[in-house]
Amino acid sequence: MNKKGLAILMRTRMKPSIIPDSTKLSHNPANNEVSKMLVNSEENKNSKEPRKYKDVPNSVHSCSFSDNHQRGMEHVRESMHSAITMNKSEVLDAVLNEFSKGYYDLSIENRRKLLMVLAKDYDLNRNHVRDLIKQYLGLQLPSGESSAEDEGLLSTFYRTERNLRHALQPTYEVLFERLNTHPGGLKFLCSLRADILSILEHSFSKGADLSQNGCSRSCEQVNNYNDYTLISASRGPTSEAVKGSWMEHNITSLRALDSYLKEKLITWLSPAALELHQITWDDPASLLEKIVAYEAVHPISSLIDLKRRLGVGRRCFGYLHPAIPGEPLIFIEVALLKNVAQTIQEVLWDDPPTSECDATCALFYSISSTQPGLAGVNLGKFLIKRVIELVKKDMPQINVRFMKWLLSKLASQSKLAEAVTSDLSCSSQESSAGSAFRENILTADEEKELLGALRNSIPGRNGMEVMLNLLQSPNHEWSKSDQILVVLKRILMRLCARYLLQEKKRGKALDPVANFHLQNGAMVERLNWMADKSEKGLSQSGGIMVNYVYRLGDIEENAHLYFSDGHINAALDLR
Repeated sequence: MNKKGLAILMRTRMKPSIIPDSTKLSHNPANNEVSKMLVNSEENKNSKEPRKYKDVPNSVHSCSFSDNHQRGMEHVRESMHSAITMNKSEVLDAVLNEFSKGYYDLSIENRRKLLMVLAKDYDLNRNHVRDLIKQYLGLQLPSGESSAEDEGLLSTFYRTERNLRHALQPTYEVLFERLNTHPGGLKFLCSLRADILSILEHSFSKGADLSQNGCSRSCEQVNNYNDYTLISASRGPTSEAVKGSWMEHNITSLRALDSYLKEKLITWLSPAALELHQITWDDPASLLEKIVAYEAVHPISSLIDLKRRLGVGRRCFGYLHPAIPGEPLIFIEVALLKNVAQTIQEVLWDDPPTSECDATCALFYSISSTQPGLAGVNLGKFLIKRVIELVKKDMPQINVRFMKWLLSKLASQSKLAEAVTSDLSCSSQESSAGSAFRENILTADEEKELLGALRNSIPGRNGMEVMLNLLQSPNHEWSKSDQILVVLKRILMRLCARYLLQEKKRGKALDPVANFHLQNGAMVERLNWMADKSEKGLSQSGGIMVNYVYRLGDIEENAHLYFSDGHINAALDLR
């Protein structure tokens, strides 16, 4: 697809759709656009199709139980069985292709049936597991002495444990493993799990409906209940307990299937197996179309909107997997701003965008997953960490926010000091309340030295107000005076150490960069005075730079202490 085709798709996407929500395809949101283009078809208008599961890919609209559909179901079931049991590698790819293609062609009802068969008939053999456990519990423990008899007993233990591990693996694991190594198989497994999740979601809502409808519905009525085909029984009232038991038995097996497949996907989609790709306007239109289709937080309204999100002052990164080329599994959008935005309109419609050299913060304003079948597979955490590293590397000025905190602290404390000491206070109660929150962030010696050096040149009724006015002076005039720098060095270095080590939010470091390094096992090693005298360095950190050190022997312990109780490891002279 070229850019022109993408523009046509975007215009199509903006047209109102009259197709009910229940008929939308979710495997690829772009398919929804195709459906919208077919809304004038008389066949689509007049067809009476059952409500489909939400988020089921490539759904076939017909759910009749004709002979053709039945034969198709049996054929797919046989190909699934062959894919699990076959050992001939030369024909295995053909069988897997046949199974995956046949599965996509199944109706919703037949997909549900097939997944139930997979979950129940290809589960682990619990009788065999039980026998092995009994055998294991009956084994005699070795005495602990190095003897031939103990070696024989240990050998028996190892063999039984190996057999037990093998028996605890369900048979459908073979199908998952083979599909994972098959071209297109990983994508198919994601679609398969999306179907499972949809069935489980609907079983919950339908189960609630059944429990509220009482015992008056006949078994025949229940058998025709939408999306469920229950076991036939004689006419007459049907026990809610029987219906609930049947549903729970089948859904429990399906939940186990989902849990096992989820664990496999987590293993296969580890960050080491993923490629971090920066998505730009120069990428193929087929990739950009997926960004448009899958954006879940702030929908992309036009081609201009898309180009803007990939242009100056913006970044878009996605995780790609070699087995699913050209389609990000998850992507994140970043805005480079001068100040933290207060509304999303500032991010989406800031015109002109902030110059990247003037940006002081990176706002992660949208993160979207493209695969419903990867729900619960936490790729977002790893993506955010990687993107932070890249943005920090490309935009070194996005650094410590010490000065923002300090100026805010000085301003608020100066106002409190003024309110407490003012003769115009409304009441003694208000005065005591204000003094309870007041904190002189300067020590007595620091305030005396500051006022002695600057009282005649910088206005202010107390040390904090003098320091606030000094730091807010135009063009950072304070940084050009050696006399002032001598006075400020001890104060700013102490307060910067306090900011990094003591100021917390939810038990973790207030500074996001510090938090990132600390949770990865670093320690705060050193503060560097006037290490960055650039405009950004002075505005953001008062020229101070921080060294974080990763010592391999301490990384795990540092990270554990930080996560467990917020402890920050730092050099002795900073504590």
